[in-house]
Amino acid sequence: QVLVEESGGGLVPAGGSLRLSCKAFGLTFSDYALGWFRQAPGKGRESVALISRTHTTIYADSVKGRFTISRDNAKNTVYLQMNSLRPEDTAVYYCAVCYSEVIPTKWTEYEGWGQGTQVTVSS
Repeated sequence: QVLVEESGGGLVPAGGSLRLSCKAFGLTFSDYALGWFRQAPGKGRESVALISRTHTTIYADSVKGRFTISRDNAKNTVYLQMNSLRPEDTAVYYCAVCYSEVIPTKWTEYEGWGQGTQVTVSS
């Protein structure tokens, strides 16, 4: 069973930065595509940043140029560096994994959902 544990959320002012981390267990980490997703109150879950086995990345238009996803296979960990944060980035952030050579873009294709980590950006 794949399990993930997210950390690094918090309360920051607009324009600030946070680095989220997600450690995964119960899998051969390097074989998986990884993703960061978020869900704001009253809204659906959306993809934020995705990374393939070969470090190819895909970003939501709303975060391009501000967020960076990276992975460390030796540590079974995926990161999300978030800069120039905006109030509209406020959400619970989740990471998840998908056993795939390509990058699935639908969150329903991912597994191992954790509890998430809350990110709140004040205006």
